[in-house]
Amino acid sequence: MSALERLAATIEARKGADPEQSWTARLLSKGPEKAAEKFGEEALEAIIEAVKGDRARLTAEAADVLYHLLVMLAARDVTLAEVLAELEAREHRSGLAEKAARRDAEGK
Repeated sequence: MSALERLAATIEARKGADPEQSWTARLLSKGPEKAAEKFGEEALEAIIEAVKGDRARLTAEAADVLYHLLVMLAARDVTLAEVLAELEAREHRSGLAEKAARRDAEGK
């Protein structure tokens, strides 16, 4: 099991935990909208560090982004396994073909 899978399992286990005892439980108790907001904040911080070029800070912020992404997914009952399956389904398709297929599906 990878570190990301262990983190996802920990987040899932915290769904029913006491929000006074767990930061993850506290985030989840505030609902999916709050989880999405926190993910957005962390993503913005990662972008800032990427622009600055500070590798150590970008690494730390990227870890925060992954954690908050998993919390956001858990808040909507989307599992890491589902996301990984989606990535695997896209694995043998070029990014350009993937974007074109989505554009066609959306009628753009």
